[in-house]
Amino acid sequence: MNDLDLAATERTPRIVLRHALGTISIQGCSIPENADRFFGPVLDQVELYMQRPAPATVARIELSYFNTSTSKYLLDLFKLLEDLHASGRSLVSMEWQHAANDLDMQEVGEDFKALLEYPVRLVKK
Repeated sequence: MNDLDLAATERTPRIVLRHALGTISIQGCSIPENADRFFGPVLDQVELYMQRPAPATVARIELSYFNTSTSKYLLDLFKLLEDLHASGRSLVSMEWQHAANDLDMQEVGEDFKALLEYPVRLVKK
């Protein structure tokens, strides 16, 4: 399996998936013009990873801003990870990182935490 490393642009975040390490990182701003075209291949890679996951999987999310279409794909990603966690094949956790003064991103992290069945830790930076 190949790792995934998408460079950030003005409209899309950096996304890194390291299969052997069991890490998924999303960092930056996410306002893609076509969210399906951007996130579709990412979700495909996560589904491939789920076939042979690491014993532990950590998602690190550090977004400065994202639009509504991104939120749908984030939730899709988080639900895939929830399925992986429920299967018992990998212990999944998430770190939702946000600026200490960014109450909007803190609240979004709290909302995702309430929706998910695996540990979510909010980290102020």
